[in-house]
Amino acid sequence: MFELRPWLALIFRRPGRLVLGGLLILATLLSGIGLLALSGWFITETALVGILLAAGVQASVNLYVPGGGIRFFAVSRTVARYMERVYNHDTVLRLLTDIRVTLFRELAAANRAGREHLSGPQWLSRLTSDVDALDTLYLRLIAPTALALVVILLLALMAWLLFDCAVAAGVLMVTLLALVIATLAVYLVTRRASSRQSDRQEALRTAVVEHIEGFGELRAAGRTGRHGAWLLRQAHGMNAEQARVESRVGWHQAVSQLLVNLAAILALWAGYELFRADVISGPVLVLLPIAILGLTEVMTVLPDAFGKLGSTIASARRLNRDTASDHPPIEIPAPPEGLALQASDLAVQYPGYAPVVTHLDMALAPGERVGITGRSGSGKSSVADTLAGLLQPARGTLARLPCAYLTQQTVLFDDSLRANLRMGCSTATDGDLWRVLEMVELAERFAREPDQLDSWLGNTGSRLSGGEARRVALARVLLSPAPLLILDEPFTGVDADTRARISKRLERWLDGKTLVALAHGPDALPATDRVIPLG
Repeated sequence: MFELRPWLALIFRRPGRLVLGGLLILATLLSGIGLLALSGWFITETALVGILLAAGVQASVNLYVPGGGIRFFAVSRTVARYMERVYNHDTVLRLLTDIRVTLFRELAAANRAGREHLSGPQWLSRLTSDVDALDTLYLRLIAPTALALVVILLLALMAWLLFDCAVAAGVLMVTLLALVIATLAVYLVTRRASSRQSDRQEALRTAVVEHIEGFGELRAAGRTGRHGAWLLRQAHGMNAEQARVESRVGWHQAVSQLLVNLAAILALWAGYELFRADVISGPVLVLLPIAILGLTEVMTVLPDAFGKLGSTIASARRLNRDTASDHPPIEIPAPPEGLALQASDLAVQYPGYAPVVTHLDMALAPGERVGITGRSGSGKSSVADTLAGLLQPARGTLARLPCAYLTQQTVLFDDSLRANLRMGCSTATDGDLWRVLEMVELAERFAREPDQLDSWLGNTGSRLSGGEARRVALARVLLSPAPLLILDEPFTGVDADTRARISKRLERWLDGKTLVALAHGPDALPATDRVIPLG
C-alpha cells in the first residue's frame, strides 16, 4: 500500500484536526455504548426490585442517578454526533482542498510532455473520482479502524474490572478477530477485484464520454447501435464484478457481526457463572454484553470501506503515475542584456518524431516585432510552444524575458467575461477590461448584454462565435504585463476588415513590448518589423 504514502503524508499534515475529529467520534461511540449499557443495567435493576416487591420482600432502587446518567448519555450522544459531523465534514473539505491544490501544483510544474498522454475523459476521472477516492481516507478508514481498536480495548478493560481476567481475555480475542475479519481479511479478498473494478470503471467512463463526443460521427457511420451495445456489455461486466466484490464484503461483515454477538454471549455466559457464585449482581451481569453489542455501530462501516480500499489504492497509483516528475519543468534563462529573446541553432522536435524545424536563429531586441509565417504543418505552433516553454528544444539554446502566450487553440473557461479576462492580469480594473475589449472590437457587443462584464461565456465559450471567442482570448493575453507576447494565429475566425482595424490599434497597445506573431501568411499578422518564413 505504498501508493498511499504521499497522500497519507498530506492528510497527516493536520494532526490537530484529525485527533480532535477522532475524539468527537469516540465521544459519540462511548455515549452510545454508555446509553445502551446503563439502560440495560437500569431495566434489569428495576425488574428485579419489582419482582422482590411482588414477592413481599423489602427492596428499593435509586431512580435518579441512573435516570440522570441515561439522559446525560442521550444528550451527549446527540451533541457529539452533531459536532462530529460538522467538524469532520469541514476537515474532509480541507483535506480535499489540500489534495487538489497539491495535485494541481504538481501538474502545473510538469511540462506538457508529462500530461499529453491522457485524454480529456481520463483527466476528468483523475480530477474527480480519483481525488474523491482519497479525500475520505481519514473518515472511512483511518478514524473508524483506530477507534474500533480503542473501544475494543476499553471493553476488555471493562470486562477485567467487572468480571475477571479470563473473561477480559476471551472478549478481547473474539472482538479483535472480528476487527481483523472486518478490515484486513476484507481487503485481502477484494483488493484485486476492487482494483480491476476501478480500472474498468475509468475505461467505461472514458468510453461513454467519447461516445457522446463522437455521437455525430457514429450516427453518420451507422455505428451508434453497435457501439451502444458494446458499452452496455462493458457496464454489465463491471456490475457483475461489483456484485462479486459486494458479496465477499457482505459475507465478511456477517462473520464479523456474528463474532461480536458471540463475544456478547461469551460475556453473558461467563457473567452468569459469576452471578451464581455471588461475585456480581444481576444488573452488572447484563452490563457488559449490552456494551459489547454497542461495538456494532463502528464495526458495521468497516467491511464496506476496506472492500473499496483496493479501488482507492488504484486511484492513488494512477495519480502518482500521472504526476510523477519524469518530465521536469522547462527552465528558460534570461537573455543577455539588450535582448528580449535569443534562439541559437534551435531544433524543434516531438519525442519519437523527426524534427519539424532545425537551425532556427532569432535575436529580438526589446520592443521589436517579428512575424513567423509558413504553410500548415510547417511547424509554426511547435516553434511557438518551444519559445513559450511548453516544449523542450531538441537542440540549441533559448533565452527570453517572461512571456504571455496565445495558443493556436482558443481556450475559454466556463466563467464570466471578467474572470476570463483577469486571468491575464489579476489586478486589471474594469476600465482596463473595457479598453482592451474596445481594442478587439467587443466592447459594444458586451455593453448590450444585461450583465456586461459579468456575462457568462459558457463551456469553452459556447455562447460566443468562433471569432468572438478568439478575440476574448487575444484580449486576455494583451492584458498581461509580460514584456514579451507570443501570438499564434491571433486572428483565427476574424474577418479581414475587423483584423485590419484591430491591427492598427495593436500598434499603440504594444508600444514598448516585444512581439512574436505566427500565421499562415503576412496578411494574417499584425504589424511587424520583419517576417521569418518557415519551410
